[in-house]
Amino acid sequence: MSNSNPDEFTPEERRALGPYFTNLDGPVFVLVNLPETVKGALFARYSRSAKSLRRLFLDEFLDHVTEAERPPMDAVGVARAERLYARVFSEYGDDSVAQLGGVHLACEQVSNVLTKILEWGRLMAYLEQSTRYVPYTARPGGRWKYLVPPELEPGALRDRYVLTLDRAFEVYTRWIEPMQEHFRRRYPNTAGDTEGVYRAAIRAKTLDTLRGLLPAATQSNLGIYGTGQAYEALLLRMRAHPLGEVRHYANLMLDELRKVIPAFLTRVDQPERGGRWTAYMADCRDATARTAARLLASADPEPRPEVTLTDFDPDGEVKVVAAALYAVSDLPDDQLLAVARRLPADERLKVLEAYTGARANRRHKPGRAFERTAYRFDVLTDYGAFRDLQRHRMLTLEWQPLTTRHGYTEPDAIREAGALDDWQRVLEGSAALYEALAGAGLTEVAPYAVAMAYRVRFCMEMNAREAMHLIELRTAPQGHPAYRRVCQQMHRLIAEQAGHRAIAAAMRFADHSAVELERLKAERRNEERKRR
Repeated sequence: MSNSNPDEFTPEERRALGPYFTNLDGPVFVLVNLPETVKGALFARYSRSAKSLRRLFLDEFLDHVTEAERPPMDAVGVARAERLYARVFSEYGDDSVAQLGGVHLACEQVSNVLTKILEWGRLMAYLEQSTRYVPYTARPGGRWKYLVPPELEPGALRDRYVLTLDRAFEVYTRWIEPMQEHFRRRYPNTAGDTEGVYRAAIRAKTLDTLRGLLPAATQSNLGIYGTGQAYEALLLRMRAHPLGEVRHYANLMLDELRKVIPAFLTRVDQPERGGRWTAYMADCRDATARTAARLLASADPEPRPEVTLTDFDPDGEVKVVAAALYAVSDLPDDQLLAVARRLPADERLKVLEAYTGARANRRHKPGRAFERTAYRFDVLTDYGAFRDLQRHRMLTLEWQPLTTRHGYTEPDAIREAGALDDWQRVLEGSAALYEALAGAGLTEVAPYAVAMAYRVRFCMEMNAREAMHLIELRTAPQGHPAYRRVCQQMHRLIAEQAGHRAIAAAMRFADHSAVELERLKAERRNEERKRR
């Protein structure tokens, strides 16, 4: 399945790694016998490194781990845990016991199509290799880092797929240094920043600009932390998926997870349990797709702006004010709502100002009263920005199949640096390959060919509390310009279209400033923290 050679370790390295990973050769493995802080630090470092997790552990972490904090799991312990889980579940039907066992799992060499499926679950934590900090210029085993899906059999179409994606990576790699030089000329280091700070900011800007050339087949590394119950739900979804890569990784993940939490995953492949759940999900997906094809065959997408507020409650702000007063009063909910309706706008604003308090930074969150109203946004933006926004799992997010038919974005710097012809050739080649794959009946496979500059349509529905978190985080000056723009529009729509000006005002750390070199201030702060 993988197109990249796995790490090769010396016998001495294998002995050093053995106690801490469930296998040393496959692309999926579990971290064991390590302090939780080390696991977390490994995953954090993972997101900004081109190295595999096991190589990263050898190079940067092994010297800081003197001995395992717990002995290897023994067969007696596993058997007892399995019996206990079976008894608890059969006697009490208590699935919550599976919430009590957590696992750090690494999935390497996975396509960007698969990363979105892995990151679907709300009750899991993820760290993914970043296209902002990791240049995709390496060629392990002489191959660029992208997946050739197993559905593509040897032949002319597969050869065309490889040729098209090879060209995309070649152009991406070739333009990294010229683009850095372009940004150095445009943003000279006049402020006297250290070379390390300045270089990191320029490189992040360059990789942000060029990532649109990379196809969705680009392979990444992903660290996951979740409970047994969350892994069970994820595996059932993956086993129902039509793509071979997804089902293959589901099997690899199940094999590794059973080495450490076997009792929590007994139902996944039982024909009458997990088998029936998987079939149910696949049947529902297929039936809905057939129904949609019948009902929508003659409908074409109408033009829409990048962000559309499609649903909100006109009384939402009044309801949030009533909810803010609830916990500090003895009045019933409907009476409070009547009181809030009678308040003039300035009084409602004062209530929310008191409720949110003197927020010193965006991490000071208001209470659950902000969950009393919600907003639904329809977004049509580039796949690269979607990858970042999709990680906000506490909201409700659905996306449509990735296609080249919504057009693509084109950063101004591409034209300014003289890269426009190459950019357009890669994007047009991506569209031609997509149509060829779809025309050959490989509609599920075709998204692998789509470059990240192409737009994808998705909806995001969230309460006002989650909207505050999303908007304040994703409009921060160091953010990518694409998702900053999306979230700035969301903020304006809440204030102007929904008319929830007091709620929008509570989002005091929403940043609408224009930023040229996004990572510069953040790199300065990083350097200052290191000095301290």
